[in-house]
Amino acid sequence: MRLLFLADVYGLPGVEGVERALPGLRDELGLDLVVANAENAADGAGLTPKLAERLLQAGADCLTLGNHLWRRKEIGPYLVQAERVVRPANLLDRLPGRGLAFVPAADGREVAVINLLGSFTLEPAQSMFAVVDALVDQALARTPFVLVDVHAEATSEKVAMGRHLAGRASAVCGTHTHVQTSDAGVLPGGTAYITDAGMTGPHDSVIGAVTEISLRRFLLQQPQRLEPATGDVRLEGLLVELDDAGRATGAEALRRPA
Repeated sequence: MRLLFLADVYGLPGVEGVERALPGLRDELGLDLVVANAENAADGAGLTPKLAERLLQAGADCLTLGNHLWRRKEIGPYLVQAERVVRPANLLDRLPGRGLAFVPAADGREVAVINLLGSFTLEPAQSMFAVVDALVDQALARTPFVLVDVHAEATSEKVAMGRHLAGRASAVCGTHTHVQTSDAGVLPGGTAYITDAGMTGPHDSVIGAVTEISLRRFLLQQPQRLEPATGDVRLEGLLVELDDAGRATGAEALRRPA
């Protein structure tokens, strides 16, 4: 099985980049499943139902989220019925949505997708380490294919989660910082891993936002309303090869113009 995890889709340029590039990429790479983090799709902060549907129609099979989850008020009712959109599992249980989804791949086999939120600066209801074992056990009871999106600020949290799940998850993909790291590979036990898969969106920017606005924020130390940039749109993520037992046999960072 060949899986592609697409890193944080940023703003309309990122959404349009997915729409332009993903259909052809699925054919070129022979992809069986595509998962995309979409928590920045709505002007860089949050996701709307309309944008979620555009990404799913463009060829993403499942969407994950993160700390900007609640920026758009319409997302709550959507998450109640959106079976292919996953929000961090370590939020309050009474909130709408699910932290684990089972998504059919192209050949009909199910892939479990889990979304987690790191603790450093992001303040989830509980540590992701407190909930992940039960989620992975629940997933493995149904399918050997388990992909985990660890949306976290701290590199140490993401590396630690990768090591914790080595040999149990098929892939652990770090997200949130929008800068692709150079450590893509396979951990002992057959778990594909990358500390941060990068950003799908405009790279002529400051992690997705217009450079001049971001610079004013730092130089003047005044709040600025960030806007998505438009130049040098790329798809970034992690491409994973899995055997029939759900073990990764290969993992490489992906970066393509879009």
